[in-house]
Amino acid sequence: MIRVLVAEDQSAVRAGLVLILGSAPDIKVVGEAADGEQAVALARELRPDLVLMDVQMPRLDGVSATRQVVAERLADVLVLTTFDLDEYVFGALRAGASGFLLKNTEARELLEAVRTLARGEGLIAPAVTRRLIAEFAAKPAREPGADPAVLDRLTRREREVLACLGEGLSNAGIAERLDMAEATVKTHVSRLLGKLELRSRVQAAVLAQELGI
Repeated sequence: MIRVLVAEDQSAVRAGLVLILGSAPDIKVVGEAADGEQAVALARELRPDLVLMDVQMPRLDGVSATRQVVAERLADVLVLTTFDLDEYVFGALRAGASGFLLKNTEARELLEAVRTLARGEGLIAPAVTRRLIAEFAAKPAREPGADPAVLDRLTRREREVLACLGEGLSNAGIAERLDMAEATVKTHVSRLLGKLELRSRVQAAVLAQELGI
């Protein structure tokens, strides 16, 4: 059972999300939050597997809430956004969100996105993700850029996997590209995240773009 906390300030939208998620036999909504502060508090209390997080909320925005949830390792975060690739989305990526979802996503795709993250796949809708990551990497950073020396921590194979993440490939896609078992890909992804001190595949993908690999 995948335990989900829904954080969305618009009650009608939140109710719709809860209804959709509740229709799946393998997903359980364990809590609802109407703002970012409540989202963080409930994540601490309920320890869900996933927080479905809107980016624009009162009291504490979704980006700041995501940063706290990720920093405390309370849950993975799936960010809800419009297709406008604005600073909210970029900030969510830097904050460690595991993936993102468009607000106009069909119910079936919402459920599959939740299941995808639960399987450890951090990149939702690869074609959209590649555009998002590319535009994010092209924007001037407000902090020092990534140091290429961090790649020295990785093996040759791990660098190849990191490059594939930068293209928005799923585990299955990486396995096909590099001719290896999907389980082996998962191991490489887990190891490189640990070596690079990253929380999510999305952060790894952004790093790959910033380093140009």
